[in-house]
Amino acid sequence: MAWLGSRATLIKNELEATTQLIPVLKENIAGDKPQEASATADQLRTHTAAAREAADDPLWTLASAVPGIGANFSAVAEVARSADDVSALGVVPLVKVFDSLYWDSLMPSSAGTDLGPLQKAAPSVSAAAHAVRVSADRLDSIDANGLLPQVAEPLTQARAQLRAVTGALDAAANASQLAPAMLGAEGPRNYLLMIQNNAEARASGGIPGALAVLTFDKGKLTLGTQSSASELGLFSPALPVDAEQQQIYSARLGEYMHDVNFTPDFPTAASTAQAMWEKKTGQRVDGVISMDPVALGYVLDATGPVKITAPELVALTQNGLPTELSGKNVVQTLLSDVYAKIAQPELQDAYFAGVAQETFKALSAGKGEAKGLISGITRGTSEGRVLLWSGDAQEQAVIAKYPLSGSIAGPSVSPAQFGVYFNDGTGAKMDYYVKRTVQLVQECTGDEYGEVKVRITSTNTAPADAATSLPAYVTGGGSFGVPAGTVQTNVIAYGPVQANVETAMVDGQKTDFAAHGHSNRPVGSLTVSLAPGQSSTVEFSFGKIVQHTEPTVVVTPSVQPVKDVILDTKTASCVSGR
Repeated sequence: MAWLGSRATLIKNELEATTQLIPVLKENIAGDKPQEASATADQLRTHTAAAREAADDPLWTLASAVPGIGANFSAVAEVARSADDVSALGVVPLVKVFDSLYWDSLMPSSAGTDLGPLQKAAPSVSAAAHAVRVSADRLDSIDANGLLPQVAEPLTQARAQLRAVTGALDAAANASQLAPAMLGAEGPRNYLLMIQNNAEARASGGIPGALAVLTFDKGKLTLGTQSSASELGLFSPALPVDAEQQQIYSARLGEYMHDVNFTPDFPTAASTAQAMWEKKTGQRVDGVISMDPVALGYVLDATGPVKITAPELVALTQNGLPTELSGKNVVQTLLSDVYAKIAQPELQDAYFAGVAQETFKALSAGKGEAKGLISGITRGTSEGRVLLWSGDAQEQAVIAKYPLSGSIAGPSVSPAQFGVYFNDGTGAKMDYYVKRTVQLVQECTGDEYGEVKVRITSTNTAPADAATSLPAYVTGGGSFGVPAGTVQTNVIAYGPVQANVETAMVDGQKTDFAAHGHSNRPVGSLTVSLAPGQSSTVEFSFGKIVQHTEPTVVVTPSVQPVKDVILDTKTASCVSGR
């Protein structure tokens, strides 16, 4: 027993030393210190190897077979072996890859980008991701019931740590496999760029007014043809769209580029946009990338300010628009000031196009630093402001695993996910002035099913005299039947698969609403109109929810920070006896 005790102490000390090195390794990587990271990884491996060697001791193996207490020895051994596998097959190879990748060299440039190191790194990243997942599955298979607390607690911690990294590593592996080809390593790739304008809400963000073609050729980024949704005009006959979505969002999905994203399902919107672009221009595009001005601001934070230099656009700035745009002023400029300063819609589109041109010119010149750019795009993606769709079915199958796809169904959607989306019904740019909050309220049902209320509060913060103080192009001027200054919004709520949408309330009063289904998810929608200064709260009740995981919610990205829109989930208290 003394020998087993010494082995237990050794395993415990070595694994604790490993735990203390993990923050150091993260700091090395975050600080872009490959040599230090390599040294830390080697230390990590030394400690995990020692723990594994102790757990593979013959007496320890023999003790693992003893009925009753043997399960504790066996669990400790599995934790030690998993830690060593993760270290040897996951951490060390990844750190070596990190040492070979110079992130600044992966920035786009006028000379192109050497994608070779990324291509060479892909197998190592995939192998590391596989090793970590196998270890995670092995620990998950251990029955923790009946284990001693001093064994069960480290096992639980190890499981949590591995779960936290498996998803990220799988994503990194998929990205390393897809990115080179999608960046033009095997030939030029053309993508339709949609700038979603949050001032006029659409379910996936905003009206896709500004359009352009981005070309990647061996990492070299160029901005090609620029256009607008208005220039593409009406498609008659309408392009075919999914009948289920057409019933919810009307045939306009296939009639106007402005309206392809009435649906929150970005693959549907993107594939329709691709078809529209190719039909009108004859130019083939391989996929669709979407950004909004807020995400554009994140990019400008990395590249630094850009100047408007084209003479025709400089002329537009004479009435007060900035000649230099940065992450600090781009949102207000593009979503508000441009409408106040430029009356003609075609000139507004020209200014939008000019800003996009200068921003991507800065990117293609390699301006800025890679870490900031990656951070900005990652942030935009996490907030639903950056979306990607590939016309290649195999690539899209991988993209569909992640929120970047903007899918409302499939592997990227968590089991108990709700969705709240907004479509402008004003026909104007008033959503810049609307502030919203979304909150899930879990109800106590007393049975096996769940019930959740989706509470959406909207406020029109436009000035009281908006009808006269704001441009008619912003208010709509009453031309669509909505009084100038009033915001009319179609509010759409999605529940989890197989649930029911049961009731809707507006400001505490039960009201009629439209009930539909989309990809086996219940959908409720109704219309809200808000005069300046007015607020309203909509509640949709979803019942017969079979999922027993924590509910989450996805919302249309707007001018507001997403953290200010999505409130913490509220759990209603159960009444005794229910």
